[in-house]
Order: sequence, then structure tokens, then C-alpha cells
Amino acid sequence: MNIPMVDLRQQYQALKNDIDQALQGVLESTHFILGPNVQAFEQEAAAYLGVKHAVGCASGTDALHLALRAAGIKEGDEVITPAFTFIATAEAISYVGARPVFVDIDARTFNLDPSLVEAAITSRTRAILPVHLFGQPADLVALREICSRRGLLLIEDCAQSFGADIGGQMTGGFGLAGCFSFFPSKNLGCFGDGGLVTTNDEGLAQELLVLRNHGSRERYHHSVIGYNSRLDEMQAAILRIKLKHIDEYNRLRRRNAHLYNEGLKGLPVTTPFEDGKSVHVFHQYTLLVEGRERVQQALSDAGIASAVYYPIPLHRQEVYQELLAATSLPVTEQAAGRVLSLPMFPELIPEQIKHVCQVIAGAL
Repeated sequence: MNIPMVDLRQQYQALKNDIDQALQGVLESTHFILGPNVQAFEQEAAAYLGVKHAVGCASGTDALHLALRAAGIKEGDEVITPAFTFIATAEAISYVGARPVFVDIDARTFNLDPSLVEAAITSRTRAILPVHLFGQPADLVALREICSRRGLLLIEDCAQSFGADIGGQMTGGFGLAGCFSFFPSKNLGCFGDGGLVTTNDEGLAQELLVLRNHGSRERYHHSVIGYNSRLDEMQAAILRIKLKHIDEYNRLRRRNAHLYNEGLKGLPVTTPFEDGKSVHVFHQYTLLVEGRERVQQALSDAGIASAVYYPIPLHRQEVYQELLAATSLPVTEQAAGRVLSLPMFPELIPEQIKHVCQVIAGAL
């Protein structure tokens, strides 16, 4: 039984008529750049996420970059963030000339550990950039309190958490800005690259609109050096269709995660933690397991995909070695050596999950 990490074909087939019709409408309109679908999607996403403003851009990486730039983060500043994440989180900090300051993670959630943040704050610290890794909301209540008390900005990396919430409030609405990715495999994914920045700050929203469009407030008038980072009209049309189904997609991801939990009960693995205060949307279903290579090989032999997110933490990446050679993050390093992500997508069926669990049991 071959089981991929994600099956985008099934989702497309289920929505094929609506998506094809929407794309045909864009083609016939010939309005391809910043057209009505981009504007409508921004409004619909803002309403869903419970924020005042949502600004589309070209990718999740650009969302982080534009948010930091619009927030005034610059050369010489420091931004506290985890090293257990995709490099885009730190890249965006480096893009604006600031220095990423890596802080260790909570062993249960894989997210930034608020109890360790205070010690990392210096006179140069301007912001905290938590990541809602694998769809698990970071402890934004604690982090927001630290930001408020220390006069810091809170900017959320929501690339993996569309639809996750804490006490009913969606991720992306707690800080100055929330940064989303619509990479195809995400919970809400388009058919290419796409991103979104959310904010309740009118000034920041206006600055984002300028920065994403070559620094222009008025056509051919450029007040700042900006970027070509516009959400594509065709991707926006696709996202508008999929946004209507995101709650169901996330419900199915959570169902599948709980089926995995049941199927793996009693085995020497640590299944994903849920604190009961927030809603985990399981962009990935990630275990902690000793003997990871043995389990991965057994899965591969059975035609089952698996992945390691992330095998080399950012503070151990070559690009940051000169800057951060002395950094020690023991929990991050332990996690990197033991994490294993299993197939996870809404269309996964119980029989497939049962088979995955049986193969893992055999390997262990």
C-alpha cells in the first residue's frame, strides 16, 4: 500500500469543477495582477482570521520579510526566534540586516520556550518571532506578555498554522503581524507560491501594500525601495475556493492525528502534545522516536513516505556558523535527532493510518 506524505491530486479532483471555473474566469478577464480575486481573498481571509487587514504577497518567505521591513526592523537589531524551523524564518531576519537570536524550544510542543526568552533579551532586541510549528500554536499568551513588558514587537510565523487558534482567537491575530504561506502542501495551499501578512495596525497594512508593489503608493511614483511581491490573481482564485473548506480540512487532519495516536499507543514513541488550550491543526504529524533510521527504512520498504523536519537546526547550518558557532540549544538538538513526520493530509483514510501504525510497530 503506497502512501505519500501528501496527496494533492485527491484534493484537486474533489474541487476540480470549482477551481477550473475560477481559473477560466481569470483567463477570460485578462486581469492577472492585483485583480478582484486578490482583493476578495484578502477580505475573506481577514474575516476568517479575525483581523482588520490581510495583505497578499508572493510567498511565505516574503510575508516574513515584508512584515519585518514594515515593522522597522533593521541592521543592528536582534530578533529572538527558534532554530527548529525552516530557514525562511531566520532568512527573513537576515534580509533586513538584523541578527537572529536563537532560543531553545519546549520539548513537548517544539515551539519557542517562553521561560528561556527573557534571558536572551538585550538592548538590541526589537522583536520576538515565534513559529507555530507543525500547526501547534506557540504560547502566545506568555510571549505577548513578555513583549508588552519589555517593549518588543511580536511577529508570528504562521506558515504551518492556518486555522489554528488559542482560546478561539486565530494565530496571526495576536502580534503586530502574522505571516502565512500558501505553499501547495500547506493546510491552505495554492498551486504555486503565495503568502499573506495579517495585522490590526492600519499603518503597517498601508506600508505592506507599498512594499509589495515596488514601493509605490501611486503608479510610477515610488516613495521607498520596495519589492515585486504580489499574490498572483490565479493563486488567489484557487485560495478563495479552498478557504471555504479549510475548517473541514483541519477537522480531518485532527481526526487523522487522533487515529495515529490510538494506533501507536503502547509503542516506544512520543506522539504530538496538545495542551487543551489551543487547537493544533496538524500541518505535520510528528513523532519522537529512538532508532529513527530503522523506522524510516521499514516505512520506505512498505511504500510509505516519511520525512524529517528538521534534521539540521538553523544554528548548526553553515550559513550561520560564523555568527552563532557557540550557540547551544540542547532540546532543539535532541528533537532534530529524533523527530519523524508521518503522512498527513485530509484525504488520508483510517485503513492507511492503521497500516502505517502496523509497520511502525513491526519496526520497533
